[in-house]
Amino acid sequence: LLGGLAHRIPVYATLLAFFALASLGLPGLAGFVGEFLILIGVFAAAPAFAVGVAVGIVLGAAYLLWMVQRVIFGTLPEKYAGLSDLSALEVLALAPLVVLTIWVGVAPRPFLQVIESAIPTLLSR
Repeated sequence: LLGGLAHRIPVYATLLAFFALASLGLPGLAGFVGEFLILIGVFAAAPAFAVGVAVGIVLGAAYLLWMVQRVIFGTLPEKYAGLSDLSALEVLALAPLVVLTIWVGVAPRPFLQVIESAIPTLLSR
């Protein structure tokens, strides 16, 4: 099992935790916008299914938090002692994704406007 990455490769562990939190729908990050829109859409179409969707969101969040806890914290097995942290080039490559994740979470309107014109066509089918 893998565990204890925060002690050996802290930059990687931080980015892993950031993207896991974005994926589980933390407000202010991209995943929240998607989950919120899905929940509102399901509630408007079929309120009974909204409960199932909400339970799925909670279970997904619990799983991601469990995964982050097991992978980032704890004791790193000896066979992974040679791991090296992200290089500056790798961090530079991931930086736009971090910015985009926060941007979509804080101001999703520009991204939603791109797909907004297709919505009436989809709803009419």
